[in-house]
Order: sequence, then structure tokens, then C-alpha cells
Amino acid sequence: MKKIVSILFVVLLSVSLLAGCAGSKPSDTAAKPDGAAKKLKFGYTCMTMNNPFFITLEKSIRDEVEKNGGTLVTLDPQLDTQKQIAQVEDMIAQKVDLIFLNPVDWKGIKPALDAAQKAGIPVVNFDAQVFDKDLVNSIVASDNFNAGKVCGEDLAKRMPDGGKIAIIDSPTMKSVIDRIDGFMAGLGDKKDKFTVVAQQDGKGQLEVSMPIAEAILQAHPDVKAFMGGNDPTALGIIAALKTANKKGILVYGVDGAPEAKAAIKDGDMTATGAQSPINIGKESYKIAMQILKNEKYEKYVPVKTELINADNVDKFGVKDWQ
Repeated sequence: MKKIVSILFVVLLSVSLLAGCAGSKPSDTAAKPDGAAKKLKFGYTCMTMNNPFFITLEKSIRDEVEKNGGTLVTLDPQLDTQKQIAQVEDMIAQKVDLIFLNPVDWKGIKPALDAAQKAGIPVVNFDAQVFDKDLVNSIVASDNFNAGKVCGEDLAKRMPDGGKIAIIDSPTMKSVIDRIDGFMAGLGDKKDKFTVVAQQDGKGQLEVSMPIAEAILQAHPDVKAFMGGNDPTALGIIAALKTANKKGILVYGVDGAPEAKAAIKDGDMTATGAQSPINIGKESYKIAMQILKNEKYEKYVPVKTELINADNVDKFGVKDWQ
């Protein structure tokens, strides 16, 4: 009898232990935020945070990261390539899991990309692509060529007889290089009727572009249109036109910023090649998680761009980004 009782006790104890083990598993594998088997740490660096576009894009990524239990380390190089390289090295030292990167200088950023690759930290390159594409895992960017092209097409329709135009660009930024190339292509068979009287570097900044535009207006008072590499540049051009009390000059930019859309509605700006920093941010995070989960992902992820002018600005609204 004692033997039977002893056997029953062992059986019951075994069942109890098995039940306890089975019951502990859900706490280890319970539904957790996206990819949060451990809390993921991301790095974010863009050419400058002195631009509403990048502020909105960073928030888009941050919202996704924090919603899923991760953290985002954001550093601002303030248009300084060496500072951005040092910041990437700092992120590597912090052992981030992945870096979201938009380069100050598409070629000059290479030492930072080399360092990240050596450390085994993946990089999602967003908005403005790097020159050394093999050193990043994925590129998530607007169709910048098309953003410029739709502006060029619009100008060719408005000025079929051509005229003098000025361009304020940012030659170290691949996104802006593509936009200006697209702009010139958009002029189509009217291209030879236009004369570019000035092309200078506004560094994508309103406060830099304004005095450049003022100087161009003084040197070429008969200029008929300006193309800005982004909306802050275009807004700097508009400020220069107002200071000089010049009217009737066409102004183009790229971004689709709320301030630019308001300027279009007010008649101060002609059009902008619109992109969506919100969608770029969401797509960048989506790709990042696919990389970290060792899932299949795309090397190139294009994000749609389109023209906003007086004909359709009300559809997009002037208060928020699209």
C-alpha cells in the first residue's frame, strides 16, 4: 500500500511540475510589441533638424519605434559632415541595433558607413541616398527626379516661350541633385528656350538662400523664374522677392511643406514637388524591422511625389504634411 501511495505521489508531483512549466511559457512569449524580444535601440541622423521636413520624418519614425517598445537616439549634425561621422561613431559605441541615416554629404559620409558595416550595424538610408549604396542595407526615398520634373513641366507650360531662370540648389545632397536634373528634364523640348543665369548653393536653408536670391535679383533683374532645391530654399527666395518688391516671378520648390502650400494658396509661390515625410518614416521603420528580423526586404523603396499648385492645393490642405 505504501508503495502504491509513493508511486501516486511521484506521478502527481511530475504532473504538477509539467503544468507549472507549461504555465510559465506564455510570460516568455506573450504578445509583445513589434520585434521586442529585446528592447531595440535605434539611431537617427539627418543632414539638419533645422527643417520641418526632417522634424516630421523623425517624429514618424519615433512614433513607430516607441509604439513598439524601442528607443530612438536622435543626433543633429547641423549640415556638418565631420560632425555627422562622429555622431554615427557615437551611435556605434552606444551599440544601437540599427541606424536611420540621411547624409549631409552623399559622398563624404563614407567613413561613417564603413564604421557601421565593420561594427555589423545595419543602415537604412532615407530621403537622400548615399553614393556608396553597397554600404547601406536599404534606401527609402522619394522619387526626387520626378519631384523636380513635375516642376519643370509646369514651368514649360506657363512659359512656353522660355526666359531667364535661376536655380538655388545643394550640390552635396543627392536628393537635390536629382530634383534639379528632373527639373531640367521636365522643360522638355522647351529647354533650349530657357537660360540659367545663376546656379548657387543655398544649402537647403531659408536663411542662406534669401541673400543669394537677393544678389541674383540685383545681378539679373529680368529673371523670370526660380527653382529651389527644397521648400525652405523656395521660401527664402519668396522673402527676397518681397524685400525687393518684385512681383510676377515664378517660384518652385520641393517638399510640400505646410508653409509652402500656404504660400501657393496666397499666390506667393507657384508650385512644389510634394513628398511625404510621414510615409518615408513609416516605410523606413518597416524596412528596419524586416532587416532586424532577418526577413526579406527591398533594397530600394521609392515613395511617390506629385505636383501641388494653385489648382489642387486645397485638396492637400495647408496645415499639415501629406
